[in-house]
Amino acid sequence: MTQNKALHLFIAILVFMTAGILCGCKEKQKPQLKTVTVMTYSEYIGQEMITDFQMKTGYQLKLELYEAQEEMIAKLQATGTDNYDVIIASDVVIQQMIKLGFIVPIDTNKIPNRENVADQFKSPAYDPTNTYTLPYLWGTTGILYRDSSITPNNVSYNMLFDSTQTKGNFSLLDESRSMLSMALQASGFNANSVRYREITKASKLLLQAKKDPNFVGFDGSEIAKNKVLSGIYWAAIVFNGEAMDAINEDSTLQYAIPVEGSFMWVDAMTLSSKSKNVPGALAFMNYILDAETGAKLAKSVYFASPNKASLKLLDDDFKNNRVINPTKEEIDRMVFLRDPGDAAVTFDEAWENVKAK
Repeated sequence: MTQNKALHLFIAILVFMTAGILCGCKEKQKPQLKTVTVMTYSEYIGQEMITDFQMKTGYQLKLELYEAQEEMIAKLQATGTDNYDVIIASDVVIQQMIKLGFIVPIDTNKIPNRENVADQFKSPAYDPTNTYTLPYLWGTTGILYRDSSITPNNVSYNMLFDSTQTKGNFSLLDESRSMLSMALQASGFNANSVRYREITKASKLLLQAKKDPNFVGFDGSEIAKNKVLSGIYWAAIVFNGEAMDAINEDSTLQYAIPVEGSFMWVDAMTLSSKSKNVPGALAFMNYILDAETGAKLAKSVYFASPNKASLKLLDDDFKNNRVINPTKEEIDRMVFLRDPGDAAVTFDEAWENVKAK
């Protein structure tokens, strides 16, 4: 190699190394966004809102998904709350989460948009002092089905629990409290009953439904909705938002609150007891309670909004849609589920018996 070539090669290597060092410096100088990790039901926030949250707050949003309350509780018991900042949970499990130490009080003074919460969602039974929760969305649980011969106002649980009335494959919801409470209502009892005899009778009704040749299993709401939509199932118990999503794709489908009753629920935002990013968690809550964000959230997942400021931005078609916002007659036959207290053991044992047989 000539001296000239060696010099040129040395210069080329030096330039390459310098460029690499400079690039490395630029990479190191690039700020890393802090992450807010939210544990939530699947399909429960519009995809465009994830990017919008980052742009407006400077935090990156990471979602950890679950399909049922029991799955969420079991996951937190197994792994702890260290990996989450916000946990979105149904009203009926809030008291249990407090007792288990999964969630801690929220400094609502750092959430100015808390003023947008509608009065009927303040001081709820599951959090009377507004210490641990802020509402996310609310909705109902009912039956999605494909049968034009049955009008929604005449739907009974018998279409699933009485084998002489089932007309095709159906699934039940894979949530213990939800299904046992529905079975209580179908048996003529209060959905919030804590009596051993009544809960046992409700479990026997579910076992009877399992013996029906048309019964295909217990599913999460999203999975069940997709199977009704595709024609695999004739009917399934689902949340109203998933039902509306399916009906938008196939207008022949229908959603009903059974004549025996059902229940309304509120999903609430809670602060993980071991959040690694409390400011980010509070920023997420404040973002969700913004008027425009709340309206976008409701429209993106077809659930009702607890945000009074958002309601002003939603059109009449959305607000008058009986699948999303139940009628007065439907509301009158529904209840909110309460924490069962000591009877939780009875519910757990009854559900284990239902799933085992």
